[in-house]
Amino acid sequence: MIPQLVTVRHRRANGRWLRFYVPVLPVLLVLSPLLLLAVIGGLVACHIFKVSAVGAVRGLGRLLWALPGSRFEIEEGRMAFQVSVR
Repeated sequence: MIPQLVTVRHRRANGRWLRFYVPVLPVLLVLSPLLLLAVIGGLVACHIFKVSAVGAVRGLGRLLWALPGSRFEIEEGRMAFQVSVR
C-alpha cells in the first residue's frame, strides 16, 4: 500500500506549530514528468555504477511499501520538525 497522506509539522520560534497536509497521489500526478526523468537518470546511474537495476527498483518498492505508519521527528533547541506518513 502506497502512502496516502504526509503530515508535516514545524514548531516556530514563538512555540506555535505550523502544520501542512500533503496528499501523495495528486502531488505524484503533478510531478510525474519529473518522476520519469528521475527513473531514467536512476537507470543510467545503475548502469554506470554496475548495480542491478531490478534490485534497485525492488529495494525502492520495499522502502515505499514500509513508509505508511512511519514518523520522523527532529528537535533541536526551540525548533522542532515532525513528518508523519499515513
